[in-house]
Amino acid sequence: MKFTASLSITRRACLALCTAATAVMLPMAARAQALQEITYLLPAPAILPAFAPWMLAQAKGYYKAEGLDVKFVAARGGVDVAKQVGAGNAVIGGAIGDTPIIARAQGIPIKAVAVLGSGSLTQLVSHKDERIESPRELRGKTVTVTAYTDTTYYALLGMLSKVGLTKNDVNIQAAGPAGVWQQFAAKKASAMAGVPDWTVSAMDAGAQVDILAADVYFKSMAQAILASDETIQKNPQLIQKLVRATLKGMKDIMANPKEAAKAYVAHVPVHKGKEEMIEKTMVLYNKYVYANQKTPGQMDEARLGELQKFYVSNGVVPVAAPLKDLYTNQFVAAK
Repeated sequence: MKFTASLSITRRACLALCTAATAVMLPMAARAQALQEITYLLPAPAILPAFAPWMLAQAKGYYKAEGLDVKFVAARGGVDVAKQVGAGNAVIGGAIGDTPIIARAQGIPIKAVAVLGSGSLTQLVSHKDERIESPRELRGKTVTVTAYTDTTYYALLGMLSKVGLTKNDVNIQAAGPAGVWQQFAAKKASAMAGVPDWTVSAMDAGAQVDILAADVYFKSMAQAILASDETIQKNPQLIQKLVRATLKGMKDIMANPKEAAKAYVAHVPVHKGKEEMIEKTMVLYNKYVYANQKTPGQMDEARLGELQKFYVSNGVVPVAAPLKDLYTNQFVAAK
């Protein structure tokens, strides 16, 4: 009888434990099932260091904390991202803050909902022994860009225009995303219109460089988050979550690039062993792109307006769009 009673008690205890475990596990399972799957379009492969804020937001669980399961997919450049987002093939995408100017001119209904930094993504990078202190000294010299339709090219034209030069005064070579820095590092070009990733690659290849922020002459934009007019109107809560999580990734880089580089490499193992290079890249982003933004993510309307004037005057777009059609700050101002 004692054995039977003891066994009965043991069974009851096991049943209670199982019930308690189930009670704990069910909410966890429900939370996992509740994650909303989101396709996030990027203008190039997600493994590029330029997308570190996004990768850190994913690595540190910032998207999951917002109830989102984000999958990154590479499109064919920023304008393609805008087209896909505008068509409803993805709810969110990444490009440059300039992109809505071009997209709206093509009838694509998208806006920038956040800009990652107050600086330009593009810098004028030159060899130290060239002693280039302004775009004026590029006359007759070779400068590399990614492509003649890329924002680095337009930023270079803008810089030249501020010192009275045109594309005809400089030998501008479209060298592709690798050639842009490789040709520069090999001294086949005096300068390049590049982004921090390429600058660090050139430095690691032995180039001794001077860096001139494009902002000094031409205020082009940093990277931006794009969403369609329809999604902004019908599902603003989703856009808010995506913006909030992504900006946290940028803030981590700004707060501690060394630790951010470690977390980034752990999440993007293709860069294993390159922590120092990634840290140097992040330091350049902090200095030239992310810094001095009063409210993280906020679009500067005056800057956008001046940029659109340049695009119109140079025939990149036929007419100017109302500035309020190009961006909204509602998601970066929200608490």
